[in-house]
Formats: sequence, structure tokens, C-alpha cells
Amino acid sequence: MDRNSLLGIILITLVLLIWMWYNAPRAPERNLKMQDTLEIKKQLQEPGVVQAKGDTFGVYFSHLSRGEEKKILIETDLYTCVISSKGALIEKFELKKFKTWNGYPVQLVDMNKGGDFSLLFMTTDGKIINTRNLYFNTKARHWENFILKKKGEKVEIEFTLDINDSSKLIKRFIFENGKYSFDTEVEFVNMEKIVANFEYQLVWENGINLTEENSVEESYFGSAYAKVGDVYETIDASKFGVKASRSYSGNTRWVGTHNKYFAVALISNDYSDGAYLEGERIPLPNNGVKENYLIALKIPFRGSNYQKNYFTVYLGPLDYKILKSYGVGLEEMISLGLRWLIRPISEYVLLPFFTFLHSIIPNYGIVIIIFSFVIKILLTPLTLTQMKSIKKMQAIAPILKELQEKYKDNPQKLNQEVMRVYREYGVNPFSGCWPLLLQLPILYALFSLFRVTIELRQAGFILWIKDLSVPDTIVKLPFYIPIFGVHQISGLALLMAITMFIQQWMTSATADKRQRTTATIMTILFFLIFNNLPSGLNLYYFTFNVLSILHQWYINKYTKVELKPSTDKKSPFKGGIFKKFDIPTMSELTGAKKKRKSKK
Repeated sequence: MDRNSLLGIILITLVLLIWMWYNAPRAPERNLKMQDTLEIKKQLQEPGVVQAKGDTFGVYFSHLSRGEEKKILIETDLYTCVISSKGALIEKFELKKFKTWNGYPVQLVDMNKGGDFSLLFMTTDGKIINTRNLYFNTKARHWENFILKKKGEKVEIEFTLDINDSSKLIKRFIFENGKYSFDTEVEFVNMEKIVANFEYQLVWENGINLTEENSVEESYFGSAYAKVGDVYETIDASKFGVKASRSYSGNTRWVGTHNKYFAVALISNDYSDGAYLEGERIPLPNNGVKENYLIALKIPFRGSNYQKNYFTVYLGPLDYKILKSYGVGLEEMISLGLRWLIRPISEYVLLPFFTFLHSIIPNYGIVIIIFSFVIKILLTPLTLTQMKSIKKMQAIAPILKELQEKYKDNPQKLNQEVMRVYREYGVNPFSGCWPLLLQLPILYALFSLFRVTIELRQAGFILWIKDLSVPDTIVKLPFYIPIFGVHQISGLALLMAITMFIQQWMTSATADKRQRTTATIMTILFFLIFNNLPSGLNLYYFTFNVLSILHQWYINKYTKVELKPSTDKKSPFKGGIFKKFDIPTMSELTGAKKKRKSKK
């Protein structure tokens, strides 16, 4: 491997490390002093506060803090949902087509908190009302089942808070078979003298349940989002004991939060005048982690005797095609790389092509292998330029070594002579490095895509590879390697590192000992980095390396090496990385060396 190709690999590694650091959870925002009801709500939820205040619900809602709880079950072809009349909360939302890492159906709602999806507002007697604590009336029977089987079949379930003879709050759910979302209607009847501050909030308080074996990695991908105007705002909780929170003003289309593969989003189908996001990093047993996010839409209350607002709630997979079908930008919650450079490649080139391949090939492992072939073919012009540059640098290496011996005490003269040799033989020492750097956007787009695409989740391949979305562990280590987080050995990561070493060995025949040592260290470093990455990503790089080895073997065996002084006396640095050049031979190299000696 020549010095410049080695430089390219080092640069790629540095960029990879920076990329992984950049994609780590960001430092949380400082808690902002909120001028809305959520600040007061947090005080009321502190232990002991509710018991200390007998009039927590005030004159309007105290009688609704007690009642009969009914549970209603709704089943579609995609999920089973349970709603409780206490708070009119979604108590359970179990997906039929997805399993947890240990084989149970994915359940997205935190049942330990009593469910989620409530209303929050302040009353004219100065109380903060969270409807999760109130008992609604419903005509449905306790444990009445609504099973939707036909395509497009719907059911409507209504819950009512009867505040007094004329005032009531209605929360209506409309479920439709074949969708991961449901519609919600909120009606305020004769409540203009009850609701204060001309605002109420639609709240999802407890994020999404954990579904994967590695809670640390799953939480790594967690965030909360708000689409305010045309801007996508986000917060990320990254420190234990420090809450990240932001309040936004302006027309907000939706708010949402997700873990690695699943999401919840509250979509406003009317005007919303702001949002509130809050996140907290929570330690779990056995060094586990959960990032818990609260999301809320701020809805203006007009103060009239009747108001009705419409919402859509999405609870389901982070599937690009499904999210995009809602037409409001929910797909932005999928982390596909830097918005201005990497994401366009992931979103508009690689993902559609990947989806197309799977439409004709059912096995995702085979899809990845074919995908590697196609990407290798597309990158061939760049890699060919790189390989030719390596061979040309290898051919003039004896000349450069001779110059290094001759001018070892005169660095300035050595530099002048080296540049003269480059110019004489038309060699651009950076032409082997640039193709590697130009591949980076594509490589990192693939890196981003394979880490988050739900299609690879629990998708098996062959032999020991049972899930392409997680590392394919073949050995669990009795110790832990810090920084890299290694506590097991991934089979495909090991194969990737071996093929990387072979490829470097094939291109480093004339490299000095220091360069070969550096290349070996880089291989070990890459193994440690990729050891914790999804096996689908390692399968791609392993296949790509095998193809590169075959390509390098062909170049080494069938490409002649001819050393000819360049007729173009201009600097090789001005011709661009795609400048055409002849490849030198060792026979002409010897003649060139004799000619140089005779001139002295």
C-alpha cells in the first residue's frame, strides 16, 4: 500500500470516528422557564403533592376523579389496542407483525404508567387539569371487543367528561383497519368559563417502550421532534439527571418521538400554535438505558361555547414508505445522515434501490450481497484510478528510495527532487487518495441506512446470522473493551477485517515496515469499530472487500507496468484525479535509473 492510499484510509477512519461522535446523543438543552401549564404540571406530579392538596381538581372536576373504569379492545390486522375510560388513555398498543428480541409482540405503550395520550389545561379557578386522572363515561361495555377485519372498516368510540348539566369534554377515537394510525376528535361544549389561558395541550408523556435487547443502542437513536412551520426541531437527552426541554411557538404540524425502530406522532389537522418537547435519560438495571420523551401540541382555545379539533395519532414502525404516505414529513424522524450531504444519497438513491431489489429478492442477505456488487460496479471508475495510482507509485518507489538515501541530510533538496520525479513521470501522489475520499458520501450513506432501516430488523440470512440488524455474535468475551464497547466478537466483522488486511497486503508489496505496521493497526481499529455494528452492514463491507480483492488481483496480474517520462511537463497536480496516464514497467524503471546515474 502506498503512502497516499494509507493516508486516505487514515482520513476515512478519522471521518468515521468524527461521524460516530457527531451522531451520538447531543448535550441536552438547558431547561427553559416555561410560561405554560406543563411547568406547573411537573410540580403537581411530585410525590406527596397531590395528597397534600384536597382541591387538586378544583370545583369543576373533583367529582370526576372517582368513577368506574372500563376497558375497550380494538383489534385490526396490524395491532391490538386497549383504551381505558380512566383518562380515555391508550393503555396498550400491541403490533401484530413485529416481535421483541425475546419473541413477544411489540407493545409500544408504557402500561406501568397507566397508559398515555391525555389533555392538559388550566381552569379559571387556577387548577392544572390532566385528563389522565379523570374518569370518562362511555356507552361501550367493559371489555367490549371491536374486531375490524375488512379493508377500510372503521369503528368510532366516544368518551365524555360530564362536567355539569351543560358543560362537557368529548374525546372521540376513530380506528380504521389497515392503518397504524387512528383519528381523534376533541370537543369542548360550553367550557368557555372553565378553560383559562386560551390554550390546551394534547400530550404524550412517556415515549415509546423499549423493544430491543441492547437498550443502550436503542436509546442512542431516541429523539423528540416537532415540525414548526417548515423547520424540523429536535431535542436529544444525553446526560443522566439533566432534562432536555424546549418550548416552540408557531404553527406546528406534528410532534413525535421514537426509539430505534418505532415511533409515536401527534399530528394536528387544524391550527396548532406551538409545541413542547422534553427528554430525560434514565438508568436501568444491568447498565441499561432508556431515553424517555414527552411531546405536546399546543392548541389555541377560542373561548367560545363550542370548539372541535381534529388530530391523527401514529403508533407504529419507523418505516420510510409508511411515514411518507402521511404527507407531513414524518419520515424526517428516520436518521439517514447529514441533511445537506448524506441524507439525499440515502433517501433518494440507496433506499429506493434497496427497496426495489427486495421486491424481487425475498432474502435481505442476498439483497445486500447484490447491492454490494452494484455499488462496486458504480465505484469502479474511482477504484480503478486509485489502483492505477498505487501501481505507478510502486513503480517509482525505487527511485524515491534512492533519492531519500542521497538527500537524507537535505530535506529541502529531497523535496525538490521528489517533486521533479513526480513531474517527470506524470505522477500525482494524491490521485490514489482522492478516489477514497470521493467514495465517503456513499459509504456513510450506506452506514446510516443499514443502521436504521427496519427492514433488516430480525431478518435472518444463513448459518449463525439470525438478525441482520444486530451484531452476529459468535463469541462472548469474559471482559469488556472500553471506548469501543466491545464485549463480544462479531463473525462478519472479523471476516471484514481479514479481507481488509488481505486487500492491504496485496497493495503493499513495496511499502516499508512502518507503513505495513500502520495498515495492520488500522485493520484492528476498523474491526473494533465495526464489531458492534449491525451484521447487515458488515455483510455489505465483507462482500465489497472480497470484490475489491478480486479486482486488485486482476489488476496485479494483467496490468502491465511501463515507466515513461511524461510529455506533459506541467505539474501533475493540475490535471485532476481522472488525468489519463500510462502505467510504468519495472524494465523501464531500471533503464530510467541507469539514465539518471549516467547524467551525474
